[in-house]
Amino acid sequence: MDAASAAERIEVHDPATGEVLDTIPAGGSAAADAAVETARAAFPRWRETSPADRGAALKAAARGVREHLDAIAELQTRENGKPLADSRGGVEAGIGALEQYAELGALHRGLRLAGAWSATDEMVHEPRGVIVLLVPWNDPVAIACGQIAAAVVTGNTVVFKPSEKTPLSGALVADILAEHLPPGVLNLVLGDGRAGRALVAHPGVDLIMHTGSVATGREIAQAAAGTAKKVLLELGGKDPLIVDAGVDPEWAAEQAAIGAFANAGQICTSVERIYVHQSVAEPFVDALTRRAQELTVGPGLDPATEMGPLIDDGQRDLVDEHVREAVRDGAEIRTGGHALGVRGSFYAPTVLTGVRDDMRAMREETFGPVAAVCVVGSFDEALAAANAGEYGLAATVLTADDEHARRAARELEVGTVKINAVFGGAPGGAAQPRKASGSGFGYGPELLDELTVTKVVHRAHAVPAAAQQTP
Repeated sequence: MDAASAAERIEVHDPATGEVLDTIPAGGSAAADAAVETARAAFPRWRETSPADRGAALKAAARGVREHLDAIAELQTRENGKPLADSRGGVEAGIGALEQYAELGALHRGLRLAGAWSATDEMVHEPRGVIVLLVPWNDPVAIACGQIAAAVVTGNTVVFKPSEKTPLSGALVADILAEHLPPGVLNLVLGDGRAGRALVAHPGVDLIMHTGSVATGREIAQAAAGTAKKVLLELGGKDPLIVDAGVDPEWAAEQAAIGAFANAGQICTSVERIYVHQSVAEPFVDALTRRAQELTVGPGLDPATEMGPLIDDGQRDLVDEHVREAVRDGAEIRTGGHALGVRGSFYAPTVLTGVRDDMRAMREETFGPVAAVCVVGSFDEALAAANAGEYGLAATVLTADDEHARRAARELEVGTVKINAVFGGAPGGAAQPRKASGSGFGYGPELLDELTVTKVVHRAHAVPAAAQQTP
C-alpha cells in the first residue's frame, strides 16, 4: 500500500479556474518515518539551543518570508481562491506570528515555589520533542507560521504537513523557514490523509496539533488514545451572531455580511447562524440582502474581487445541499442560493430566512457564504438558541445594552465571545474551544505552555559531610 501511495500523485487545482497547478505525492508511512526520524535526530541539539538563539533564527526566518511575501500570497490565492489582498494579509499575519514568538520564547518563564528555608523548588518548561502540525487550507500560511514558530522557539522539532489542497504555498514557506534553521528542525511531508494517518500513528511523535474538521479531529483523538501523545485540536464551528434590539440594522447587517462572506464563509469563526430580534429583523434582513447582492464575486487575483470561490466543487456542492434542504423544509432564499454559472467553484452570497434550528443549515457546519437568519422575540431566546448544538468555538453579540453584553460574556458556552465586532482582537490573545470544536490553546502565549512539559526540581542545599572512616 505504501509503495502504491508513493507512486500516486495528487493534483492541486486552482478553484477559480479548475486548472491543475501541480501534483504532489499522496504520502504514506515511508515519508512519515523519514521525517519523524530526522526530527528526532535533530531534537537533542535543538533542545539545548538557548531560547534567544532560537528566537534569532525565527526573526531571520520572518525576514525571509517578508522578502517573498508577494510570491507566497499569489500562490496561496491560486490554491485556495481567496482575494489577493486577503492572502497578503494572511502572510503578514504569519510574519507577525514568527516575530512575536521569537520574542516570547526567551520570556517563557517557570515558577519558583516556597519550600524549606534550605531548599529550592522550581517548575521549569522543557520541550516535548517531535511535534506534528496538520494545517488546514483556508488560511494555511498564517496558521503554519504561528504553529511552527511556537513549536520551534520552545525547543521542539517539527514535522509539518500542509493540506493537500494548499501544499504549494505551505512547501514554499517551509523551504524559506528551513533555510534559517538547523537541518532537521523543520521537516515537510506532503500528501493527503494517508500521510496524516501515518504521522498520527507514528511512535516517535510526542504531540499532534490539528486545525480542521471535526471528523478528522475525532479520528486523530481516537488514534492517539492510549498512547503518550498529546493532541491539540481546533475544529469546526457553527458560530452564532446575536443582533439585539436597539442596534442600528444597517451597521448590524454590515457586521453580519463581513462575518458570513469573508473568505466565502470558509473561516472557522465565520458567522453561520444569525438570531435577530424581531424589532429590527425586517430592516436588518433587507440591508443584509442588499450587501450580499453588492459583493463582487470572482477570481482572487482580480483586484476587483471581494469574494472568491469555494475551495473545490465538493465544498460548493455541500453548501448547496444545506441551502436546498433548508428551502425544502420551509426556508426562503432572499438572495443567492445557487452556484454561479461560470468556470470554477463559485457560489453566490446567500441569505436565508425562515430557518429553524433543526435544519442542517443551522445545525451542521456549512463553511460557505450562507447567512441563515432566524427571528427571535427576546435576548433570552437568542442566548438559548446560540448555546444549543454541539459546537463551542466562538460567538458574536451586537448590542447597545451593557447588561446584555455582560450576560453574553458570561453565559455563552464558547471559547471566544465577541461584543460588537465579528472579527478583531488584541495580538497575543488566546482561547480554548469547547464542546466538539476542540481542546487546548492553539495560539497566543498560552500555546508555549501546551508545547512544553513542566518539570518540578526540588533541591536541598544542605549536604551532610561524609562519615569518617576508622583507620
